[in-house]
Amino acid sequence: MERDGQLQLYGVLAARLKQAHLRVANPEVPDGTRRELSRRLLAVTAVAKHDLADAARRLDVLTAELDDLGIPDR
Repeated sequence: MERDGQLQLYGVLAARLKQAHLRVANPEVPDGTRRELSRRLLAVTAVAKHDLADAARRLDVLTAELDDLGIPDR
């Protein structure tokens, strides 16, 4: 049962990471900003391989920053 919960959490996190990557790829995002955000997304992806909860927290922070920067959902 616990494994099913982890798989579900991983699926949700994967979908959120995909959406964040789409937002960062927005052509309106300046190149320097895009590079920094991409590095952070890669770090979140790496953390997700070992600690889903920590990756989700990091992605929450990054998503809030995308919102603050006015980068729209795609």
